[in-house]
Amino acid sequence: MSRTLAEVAAEASGCTRCRLAQGRTQVVFGAGDPDAQLMFIGEGPGFHEDKQGEPFVGAAGQLLNRMLGEIGLAREQVYIGNVVKCRPPGNRDPQADEIEACTPWLIEQLSLIQPRVIVTLGNFATKFVLQTETGITRLRGQVHEWHGRTVIPTFHPAAILRGGGEKSRQFQMLLEDFRLVRRTLDAPTPPADAPTPPADAPTHPADSPTHPADVPPGLIAVPEAEPIGAEPDPDQLELF
Repeated sequence: MSRTLAEVAAEASGCTRCRLAQGRTQVVFGAGDPDAQLMFIGEGPGFHEDKQGEPFVGAAGQLLNRMLGEIGLAREQVYIGNVVKCRPPGNRDPQADEIEACTPWLIEQLSLIQPRVIVTLGNFATKFVLQTETGITRLRGQVHEWHGRTVIPTFHPAAILRGGGEKSRQFQMLLEDFRLVRRTLDAPTPPADAPTPPADAPTHPADSPTHPADVPPGLIAVPEAEPIGAEPDPDQLELF
């Protein structure tokens, strides 16, 4: 029997599966609508997020909120999470064993939320989710099929702020990407009784973008996660 997102968050709040637990103020599990069609995945909490317990609450979060407003959405209508739930020291990139320890939390979030569209914010989250070495500049502005869902990579808001803000070319690209998100969300969804493809159905590689009309989102469900107390299933880890 699956748990609620609130129950998963409560368990995650005491997680000590990796060394990041030693230096955190609190776990930053995620925030937003548990039934959201749109989910954002960033890298990990920063200083302000670690203090407040909510993702994207600093200047980058304000820019994210603004971009949501540009496409007619409020923060409360989407779900926002990160690859890792605890702040790495000095905001360094998470290490491989830390990611492995935290991945089951993200799998369970995806299993329970079942978003139609996933937006990966920045190089790290994009490479992690799509399992590619291709950089964000080449991957952004396109939709990518991922286990029956649509992934749209874009720049991390913090990178936009560091690179000149509204005056930068990247800011205009970010705006274009959010408009793509809006169009993708507005695209027709498949009938509820649409057949599910077989488990061995081929998928497109991350570097081959597909249009939502070619691969309707929602046909392949993210596998239901095992309780976090167990060791992560290697097959589930392959999703990332």
